Amino acid sequence: MCDRFGCDKPGDCPAPKSPNSPERWYFCAEHAGEYNRNWDYFQGLDQEEREQRERDERRDAGGYQGSAYHSWGGPGDGSRSRDELHALKALDLEDDADFEAVKKSWRMLAKENHPDVKPGDTQAAARFQTIQAAYEVLRAAEERRTWKPRGAVD
Repeated sequence: MCDRFGCDKPGDCPAPKSPNSPERWYFCAEHAGEYNRNWDYFQGLDQEEREQRERDERRDAGGYQGSAYHSWGGPGDGSRSRDELHALKALDLEDDADFEAVKKSWRMLAKENHPDVKPGDTQAAARFQTIQAAYEVLRAAEERRTWKPRGAVD
């Protein structure tokens, strides 16, 4: 049963009774949500202890922040994001295609489906817009990969 007083629903959502405590409350989904909204991770700590814990947490999680900067995090095959993989598919390319192949495919498909080449063809116009969007996604990703801060040395 839910540990919230007066609740008779099943308590299948465990929650810690205090930070770093092995003891658990068991709430129903509704009361677990209420508990989580009001959770204070720093409860019972003075200001100095709060600051120390926050520094420790940031230090330990720093690798995750760095991986996001280098585009290592997120869905995909590990080298490209999900959006990049979808864009490559829209350009009829393999997942490991380099940016030169992207430009070549983009030019070819854009010429084939351009509204000036196929006036009145709504499918070609939609395909052209998809191709353009895919190229923009991949171009932005390439710029992020090759960007170097001012004064950086290779």
